[in-house]
Amino acid sequence: MIRVLVADDEALMRAGIRLILENADDIEVVAEAGDGREAAAACRDQDVDVALVDVQMPVRDGIAAAEDISRLSPRTSVVMLTAFGQDAHVTRALRAGASGFLLKDTGPADLIRAVRLAAGGEPVLAPRITRRLLERHVRSGRDTEAALTRLDGLAPAERDVLRLLGTGLSNVEIADRLYLSAGTVKAHISRILTRTGCANRVQAAVLAHDAGLLDEP
Repeated sequence: MIRVLVADDEALMRAGIRLILENADDIEVVAEAGDGREAAAACRDQDVDVALVDVQMPVRDGIAAAEDISRLSPRTSVVMLTAFGQDAHVTRALRAGASGFLLKDTGPADLIRAVRLAAGGEPVLAPRITRRLLERHVRSGRDTEAALTRLDGLAPAERDVLRLLGTGLSNVEIADRLYLSAGTVKAHISRILTRTGCANRVQAAVLAHDAGLLDEP
């Protein structure tokens, strides 16, 4: 079972998300929180695979909560929820350790799929957010020299995997492009995260963009 925390200051929103997720046989909502501090405490005290966290909450907002959860419960994947999809929120959340970002109007089937992807270590970015994140905000503000320095320890095969990861491909899709097994790709990504100091594959994707890997032929 995938164990999920739902954090939102609106009780009705939490109830709706719980109702959707509990229609899936492999997902269980194990905790709810009404603010960022409660969310972090719940992930610290319970075994949570995926935390769905609203960006705007009292006491500590969702981005601060993502930082706390990444520190207190590194195994928990944090997926941010927002009604806005603002670029600044997206980038701040991903750099705080969030594994993904969804808009609150995401359909039930896509929400369930996103939880499953996050639990499996895959990136979760709403399609309407992805293009702005990768083409406008991150690219305009990247520090290429610092990013390239973080790639110094990567083998050529790992750089190839990181470049494709930066385009948003899944492990299976990367494996198909590079004629590797999905297990080999997963092992490469694990080493990439360790060697670059990235908390998750979404941060690694941002690093790939900062380093200009997607500009390579």
